[in-house]
Amino acid sequence: MQILINIDVPELDPAIEFYSVALSLKLSRIIDDDVAELTGASSVVYLLRQSAGSRPAKGLVDVRQYSRHWTPVHVDFVVDNIDQAAKRAIDAGASRESECVHWKGSKCISFSDPFGHGFCLIEFTGETYSDDVA
Repeated sequence: MQILINIDVPELDPAIEFYSVALSLKLSRIIDDDVAELTGASSVVYLLRQSAGSRPAKGLVDVRQYSRHWTPVHVDFVVDNIDQAAKRAIDAGASRESECVHWKGSKCISFSDPFGHGFCLIEFTGETYSDDVA
């Protein structure tokens, strides 16, 4: 099974710039002037232009907003060096939201992008979380 990541954004150009600089993703193509395809991660990331105030699904009262918001789903980006990646993300416009948390052979820092979406940077000691490490 393939997983695609879709991120709603109010404008493509600033979002392409942020994700390219902050996470070293590469613009692969623009689709119909409303979708940017970014590669360079284990999954393809699509930035979907969706206007603020539009409804994300039929029948919902909630509308899209691009100030900081909470959702139960977010994206974690695994990096080789969390300190360098955190600096790159902040320099690109991310807001750091946590200290570095050490857990099960990992280091994790929480951020939000300029469009209100939360994400984490994670550095693993091994391939993934370890039961051998506190």
